[in-house]
Amino acid sequence: MDQKRELSSIDLAALVTELNRYEGAKVDKAYLYDDDLLRLKLRDFDRGRVELMIEVGDVKRAHAADPDHVADAPGRPPNFAKMLRNRMSGADFAGVEQYEFDRILTFEFEREDQNTTLVAELFGQGNVAALDETGEVIGALSTVRLKSRTVAPGSQYEYPASRLNPLDVSYGGFERHMRESDSDVVRTLATQLNLGGLYAEEVCTRAGVPKETPVEEATDDQLRALHDALARIDERLRSGDVDPRVYEESIDGGEGSDGGERSAGDDGSDGDDDIDPRVVDVTPFPLAEHEDLPSVGFDSFNDAVDEYFYRLGSEDTAEGESPADASASRPEFEEEIAKQERIIEQQEGAIEGFEEQAQAERERAELLYANYDLVDEVLSTVREARENDVPWDEIEATLDAGAERGIPAAAAVVDVDGGEGTVTVELAEDSDDGDDGGTTRIELDASEGVEVNADRLYQEAKRVEEKKAGAKAAIKSTREELEAVKERKREWEETQAADDGAESGGDGGDGADEDEAYETDWLSRSSIPIRSPDDWYDRFRWFHTSTGYLVIGGRNADQNEELVKKYMSKHDRFFHTQAHGGPVTILKASGPSESADPVDFSEETLREAAQFAVSYSSDWKDGRGAGDAYMVEPDQVSKTPESGEYIEKGSFVIRGDRTYFEDVPCRIAVGVQCEPVTRAIGGPPSAIVDRAAAHVTFEPGMYAQNDAAMMAYRDLKERFADQSFVRKVASADRLQEFLPPGGSNIVD
Repeated sequence: MDQKRELSSIDLAALVTELNRYEGAKVDKAYLYDDDLLRLKLRDFDRGRVELMIEVGDVKRAHAADPDHVADAPGRPPNFAKMLRNRMSGADFAGVEQYEFDRILTFEFEREDQNTTLVAELFGQGNVAALDETGEVIGALSTVRLKSRTVAPGSQYEYPASRLNPLDVSYGGFERHMRESDSDVVRTLATQLNLGGLYAEEVCTRAGVPKETPVEEATDDQLRALHDALARIDERLRSGDVDPRVYEESIDGGEGSDGGERSAGDDGSDGDDDIDPRVVDVTPFPLAEHEDLPSVGFDSFNDAVDEYFYRLGSEDTAEGESPADASASRPEFEEEIAKQERIIEQQEGAIEGFEEQAQAERERAELLYANYDLVDEVLSTVREARENDVPWDEIEATLDAGAERGIPAAAAVVDVDGGEGTVTVELAEDSDDGDDGGTTRIELDASEGVEVNADRLYQEAKRVEEKKAGAKAAIKSTREELEAVKERKREWEETQAADDGAESGGDGGDGADEDEAYETDWLSRSSIPIRSPDDWYDRFRWFHTSTGYLVIGGRNADQNEELVKKYMSKHDRFFHTQAHGGPVTILKASGPSESADPVDFSEETLREAAQFAVSYSSDWKDGRGAGDAYMVEPDQVSKTPESGEYIEKGSFVIRGDRTYFEDVPCRIAVGVQCEPVTRAIGGPPSAIVDRAAAHVTFEPGMYAQNDAAMMAYRDLKERFADQSFVRKVASADRLQEFLPPGGSNIVD
């Protein structure tokens, strides 16, 4: 089974009680490893040295660690660690809380001169933010700017939207949420009740309710049993009645034993030379779902978590290189330098955008004054009509009639919005050479005069200028971090040069591997011939899976309808997201004019199609790092609604069982393909990387779709010797077609 790499909400609920036992410990120092592992060294008068570890990368955890499990301190501390040292050295640990039922822990630290809050986000992309007493962000490992929330220096910290807590929901609320589902019991518990897959299955087992039972067929007694099972788990967590377990599995995937228990410190050896089992899970109490797995018992859940992740890290290292090799290998200075330089480029692009936006707002305000009499006539006319209780639709009709008669003020009005109380005018711009400079549309508050509307635009320009100032401060910080990395590189190289007795390296190898040779060949060519394809699916969203199958998705409601009615065949697969607002996605078993046979699609192919569906859905637009998707057969998709219901254009009714794909990452790669054809491509990274001579990977983030496309274009163009080739086949406009709607960030 897959190894656990992230703590669940239930795990965190159990940990909070134990971590609060360290209340009163004093902070000594803060360290940051690899940009995602924060270590706080504390001193407790009763327990001595305490190492608090918070990791938010591929592994997500928070616990106190045995000092023997802690790696040596890294070199020169980055800015985030230095900031924490300045604010928190000597501070008292005042406690930790879990935010609602989310995977978020809030650590409080108190000092006479200032208090600090650390918020550890152990979900999605992960983050740690430091807040002052007012809740303002002082610093964060990652800056987040989404429509739903912002985590950036100078802003008020915003928690994600609240989630239902399945452990304290009343039976009435529990029953209502369950009955609203059209899925089975276990999937509803996992997704709608926020339990996750493992604990959803555990609750079903403890309640004696078959997991695949459709919710609509579940009896009241079964729902009551499920709610009682949840209540018992909640009571156990609240009382601190834990019986922690670290579960193991033999290295070949089997159980390796009959599921027995051993205590911590017992290596389970029986004298033979079998390979040690690997760890697969850690839980605060024994699970019926793991009854066939051997386990190790611990006195505290914190100790179990510490042991689990220590062994997990050791196993990850063993699979790659030995610890000795890891310590002796050259640090990835170039990658870190390139990362900081990319961040600076993004920040400079944002500043340039702020400057353009501020200038545009000022020009719009000046255009109002340049057309003062005309705009004043429009606003006065509308204001007078409203004072006489003339309805908005009549005002609009009057203005339309005036435009037909050639009245300039009426002709300037292009939109009237009674709901917002606004009118939009289109004003002519004068170019420097006296020619027609085009037009600009400006939305006006009809209840105010020209001066107030112009001032609003000036104030918006000022607000954008302030954002530019913040971005400049961020660039300064990033440049300092870049210089720190370069300094660490110089220090390391000086140390290596002084150690002449060290081994100089390996046998030199025989050059780059096949993939690297392919990439370097195309990137270094001074001229690349263009071989443009003309495929029927180009107007849709599309990609080819790593196994060669075509996946197509709709860009709008019309294309959703067209794909299902015209292009979906009986052996294809239909995908859609659990979240509302996603494209119809079809995994094709053949081309549109080919006869198809049944296909046994691989799990990799299905996961890539699911990732495609999730990444182009509202999950991305809302800034979620992952989402859920489902798959059905074509004959389960219908446009016939139930009696009395209505189906919107582009929507469909799904009947029958669904195959679910949970926690699918929102990730998209865009790149340049050079053979057998030349074109821009985009889709799930696993399907794009091997096909592209160069690629850029994105996740949900702060940069608008067109800005993200321009950043990708600049990045890709710089990698090719033949930059004109990139401009012709993978311009920013073409790359933008492969980017999801909403904000994006480049993944380092």
